[in-house]
Amino acid sequence: MLCGTLSFAQQNPVGWKTSVSQTADSVYQIIFEADIKNSWHLYDIGPYENGPNATTFTFDLPENASLIGDIEMIDQPFKKFDDMFEMEIGTFEKKARFGQKIKLTGESATVKASVEWMVCDDKQCLPPTDEDFIINIGTQSKTTIANATADTERPVADANSSDRDKSLWAYIIDAILWGLVAILTPCVFPMLPMTVSFFMKGSKKKAKGRAEASIYGFFIILLYTLPIAAIILIIRTIGGDDTTANIFNWLSTHWLPNTIFFLVFIIFAASFFGAFDIRLPSWMVNKSDQNADKGGIVGIFFMALTLVLVSFSCTGPIVSTIIIKAFSGEFWTPIVVMLVFSAVFALPFILAALFPAVLNKLPKSGGWLNSVKVILGFIEVALSLKFIGTIDQAYHLHILDREIYLAIWITVFSLMGFYLLGKIKFAHDSEVKHIGTGRLALVIITFSFVVYLIPGMWGAPLKALSGYLTPLTTQDFIVDSQKSVRQVNDKGKTVKYSDFLHLPHGLKGFFDYKEASEYAESVGKPLFIDITGHGCVNCREMEARVWSAPEVLDILKN
Repeated sequence: MLCGTLSFAQQNPVGWKTSVSQTADSVYQIIFEADIKNSWHLYDIGPYENGPNATTFTFDLPENASLIGDIEMIDQPFKKFDDMFEMEIGTFEKKARFGQKIKLTGESATVKASVEWMVCDDKQCLPPTDEDFIINIGTQSKTTIANATADTERPVADANSSDRDKSLWAYIIDAILWGLVAILTPCVFPMLPMTVSFFMKGSKKKAKGRAEASIYGFFIILLYTLPIAAIILIIRTIGGDDTTANIFNWLSTHWLPNTIFFLVFIIFAASFFGAFDIRLPSWMVNKSDQNADKGGIVGIFFMALTLVLVSFSCTGPIVSTIIIKAFSGEFWTPIVVMLVFSAVFALPFILAALFPAVLNKLPKSGGWLNSVKVILGFIEVALSLKFIGTIDQAYHLHILDREIYLAIWITVFSLMGFYLLGKIKFAHDSEVKHIGTGRLALVIITFSFVVYLIPGMWGAPLKALSGYLTPLTTQDFIVDSQKSVRQVNDKGKTVKYSDFLHLPHGLKGFFDYKEASEYAESVGKPLFIDITGHGCVNCREMEARVWSAPEVLDILKN
């Protein structure tokens, strides 16, 4: 699924066509013309040693045809000294034409040709792409359109509307799958209990409860789709996405929003424990009596907004992919796909919001509803640490290292287990005279989870929780193979930034591109680049689940 999404997201913005012209007796010139989309550039024929991938042509000729000279650039490239590659490089923008002369010893011939190219813009480069051509020259010469790669726009050919429809449906299917996957990510799934707890105090009327749940889902869809549509419109108008990317990054990693999210979780937890009831000021209550429906909708809207903001660090990749799609010239596609994604994403939250409406119809004898609230309080205390952990990692504070994080979780879930056993009581709890089957099952699950956590204090990877916990590199009680120390390269020189940046699984590497590139060249090894983030929970999942696999770790180490 991921490969399919990436293949669609990385459409090559170059369309090719060929034509043939006769220049002399038995001499013909094949012209390859590239149509390059705005903001992208194509490299010239080079060649560039230790540089970018130049555009190259290869030919498979019949016996009655031969090449005259090498491929030529009909249009002259723009030459510029590239600081990264430290050489002068030629590029084409919008259009590029190349010509190859061929001499025939007969009346006609069929030539097979192939072109390989790479394109970049000011932010990224796409992988090298190749294209095959079958060209008739001589008496059968005619302009031939290249067999373009899927989804490549053809400037001189009429794009088939059915192809565009197929492409849109492929995106919609991807969006449905991504919406389902996003629900199971570490920064989305914990929001489900918050949704249940929020609607717990909702209306006792079944019809109104359903209406509020539907409105909640509608707001989730609206908050995902409308901003994306606005962003696409603004970006297309102004012509840049750096500011947008920085805003999303700020929400995911900056101390201020993460502190706010942490406090929201803690305040909810304290309320569930019975410390206080979250109530509006009296003047607001009086106002809400007059505008009850309006007040309810405002509260539901802000609950949906909290969900969207908190979950964005996990849903960001799909959203980013859709924004990238917008730069390929499609306008409605990203908006439609975002609508589908958000609708699938909102579905379980709508169901979770409906659940309290059913709960409120049940009798309250035995105080089991208050027990549900208290259990949610324990869970929210545990989940609130994720936001403090993000701040700790992003700013290298080393306050909430892994063993402290685990110690708090072990304590919280142990207390939750004793609460389920009836050994701990809160102000609004009823007396637990006996333990039912359901409660016993929860006790077993809770204490089993605590037992699972304990080995983590001494370095067990706890892969199932890798997205929630801080990295193993922050932990003191770990085996030598997992420790991250300040690195020294082969020449005895300390690796830049290794005093506060670390790699998992005891891997040795670099944190400065130039330093890494020079070392890779000196030892004759390929360069593996990991683009990651301190607050990226999916990155931690990748490191814990994929990098740790023996066959993968062996490659990374050796």
